[in-house]
Amino acid sequence: MNKRLVLMIAAWLTCLQLLAQTDTIKQINRTSKREFRGVWVATVTNIDWPSEPRPGTEKQKSDLINILNFHAQAGINAIMFQVRPAADAFYAKGREPWSKWLNGVQGRAPEPFYDPLELAVTEAHKRSMELHAWFNPYRATMDANPNSVSAQHVTRLHPDWFFTYGGRKLFNPGLPDVREYIIQVILDVVKNYDVDGIHMDDYFYPYPIAGQRINDQATFEQYGSSKYADIRDWRRNNVDTLIHMLTDSIHKYKPHMKFGISPFGIWKNASQDPEGSATNGGSSYYEQFADTRKWVKEGWVDYINPQIYWHFGNRAAAFEKLTDWWSDNTFNRHLYVGQAAYRIGEPRNTAFKNPDQIPAQIRYLRNNPRIQGSVYFSSASLRRNYGGLNDSLRTHYYKSPALPPVMLWRDSVAPNAPRLLTAGKNDRAVVLNWQVPLLARDKEPVYGYVIYRFYYGEKVDLADPSHIIRIQYNTTTIAEDLTAEKGKNYVYFVTAIDRLKNESDPVMVTAAYR
Repeated sequence: MNKRLVLMIAAWLTCLQLLAQTDTIKQINRTSKREFRGVWVATVTNIDWPSEPRPGTEKQKSDLINILNFHAQAGINAIMFQVRPAADAFYAKGREPWSKWLNGVQGRAPEPFYDPLELAVTEAHKRSMELHAWFNPYRATMDANPNSVSAQHVTRLHPDWFFTYGGRKLFNPGLPDVREYIIQVILDVVKNYDVDGIHMDDYFYPYPIAGQRINDQATFEQYGSSKYADIRDWRRNNVDTLIHMLTDSIHKYKPHMKFGISPFGIWKNASQDPEGSATNGGSSYYEQFADTRKWVKEGWVDYINPQIYWHFGNRAAAFEKLTDWWSDNTFNRHLYVGQAAYRIGEPRNTAFKNPDQIPAQIRYLRNNPRIQGSVYFSSASLRRNYGGLNDSLRTHYYKSPALPPVMLWRDSVAPNAPRLLTAGKNDRAVVLNWQVPLLARDKEPVYGYVIYRFYYGEKVDLADPSHIIRIQYNTTTIAEDLTAEKGKNYVYFVTAIDRLKNESDPVMVTAAYR
């Protein structure tokens, strides 16, 4: 075979591969109408917001709105907003003191007054983003300085509820009073705020520190030694009990509210348990006494959001191996993968310096039907656009909007379709009007609407998110299409959505914009 023919065949094969990749990308983009696209907004030590712990209500409010604007423009549809970093609060309607990372002194209210969580919920919903209230369940202080907490802090009111580990005070999970207190703290938010979800991070029993010992032997002897021979099994049961009680309590008050947890990425290694992952790292089961797989299997969480903060091919914990393991252990609950945007900014992390590392992870997740999305740590890393990641999200991967995936175990009844859709025009837009749907059989009111646009004669496919021109989380029944072009003929569809984003059948209208 001559050299020219070999080159022609090689070029032809390369072309076929590129076409196949293009078709895959098209299919990936077309099937991402339902995708959870979250970002953590951390308040502890002012990681993401506020920019500094000092009074300044107007700046704090404008900074928070700017953060939400930034992420909405990049296609993010869920904010994990840290409201309780250390037995303190970024909200007013609760029992714990204001966080020192808000105004510099724990217990000091904003001046002039505002409620950060209420603001975050309202502004996120305006931008068609869910707001999940993020709690750290057991951390009570970040340092050993007794003067850093207010007189109203729970460590002063109930000093017997805590042990010190690594210089920090942590709630003792073995105490029934502690579990009840944490539940009531979280229910303050469930009852008083229009949040979409309750979210907990990975801090259960503390990450191991050499030379440190958990001082809970007396509690074990009082509450656990009669049932458990091993204190470690008792500790796991303490956390299990809290999670089980929480899901029952949350859903008793608001059945539609989502409850999810973001644990350390490894449950168990296969060397520790044949059912574990093909990894060789620390594990939440043995080191934090958090049986995260059990919580999913028992249906105690609506979503699991493991922090898989490693790169492809990592020797201890490869991204692909952990992702595959979790996708095999979802037990029909949602799986959102925690992705490490912050690692792109680490000076010596060569794997994450590759600008395709996280985009390749996104593609890998989208090719697995048992994975419903991602959450990025953290907001500041995306806003700094490390490695151009935010540009990639905004211009490619999240270019089209997406609805959060439905949770049929929470609500499987879609709204009825909107009624009497009409189209008019003014000097700047096509104007759509419709009427509120009749109540669905579950009597749940409509939460919002989705508006689609096609050129007249174009093939209609409502599964293609590129045709969504608006997702709105409000019940307004009028909408303007400000991007309509003069001289074009359009077909519009409007659907209704409920609180858990079940979508109705569409109604249609045509419009000639002249």
